[in-house]
Amino acid sequence: MPSLFATSDLHVTHEGNAPIVDRVVPDAPEDWLLVVGDVAERASSIRDTLATLRERFAKVVWVPGNHELWTTPKDEVQLRGQARYEHLVELCRSIDVLTPEDEYPVWEHGARPLTIAPLFVLYDYSWRTPAAEGKSREVALAQAREAGVVCTDEYFLHPDPYPSRQAWCAERLKVSTDRLDAIPEDHGTILMSHWPLHRHPTAPLYYPEFALWCGTTETEDWHLRYRAELAVYGHLHIPRTTSADGVRFEEVSLGYPREWSRRARGAVPIRKLLTA
Repeated sequence: MPSLFATSDLHVTHEGNAPIVDRVVPDAPEDWLLVVGDVAERASSIRDTLATLRERFAKVVWVPGNHELWTTPKDEVQLRGQARYEHLVELCRSIDVLTPEDEYPVWEHGARPLTIAPLFVLYDYSWRTPAAEGKSREVALAQAREAGVVCTDEYFLHPDPYPSRQAWCAERLKVSTDRLDAIPEDHGTILMSHWPLHRHPTAPLYYPEFALWCGTTETEDWHLRYRAELAVYGHLHIPRTTSADGVRFEEVSLGYPREWSRRARGAVPIRKLLTA
């Protein structure tokens, strides 16, 4: 019987991570894999890694993380923003990997059908520290900089043709809710997004200011609104299982070698979510 697995934040271009991809393997040929973003920064590395995973798993579903959306000087693909995202979608389609733009697959092996919804929603700087609540985005960013926190997205994640990342996020929220609203009411869901949909996973952040780049208040009720069986995410590099309102949240990231090498279990590049 098939199982559903998930991975994220493989960061295969970081020295020490590429060999770990060899450990992202199924228990059986019919198993599915959810890839929750941050495979790599370079388009060629993203494609090669996803193609390898697709050879192993019966179905692979991918959502972009912030690193896939970066436009860096060393990448052979210099597209920015929406154009880069569309390029990655076509790249995935060429190797039979599902994306947020494709028909949502349905996991039929549980008590009820579960629609797997790959979501690309970004963030809008609305997750503030108490000191920044009610103040402008500029003030919140300035407070983060004073704390020594500036996400690299500010340099490499371009929102073109949108005027800002907030505007791109607003458009992605609209696209996503339109599709989520169309899911049959007798289906539960598995919500997968690189950025957590609920704020509670950011509580352990060493720098709470980093939450600015981690999500949006607009998705805080989606796990209830869309009947989620579980919500899968990455980005934080804090792999763990939590819950909100009785819904299971799974952070499934591998992270950087300096992080996983300090964990008692070492590198854990894949998590089993469900078994038929």
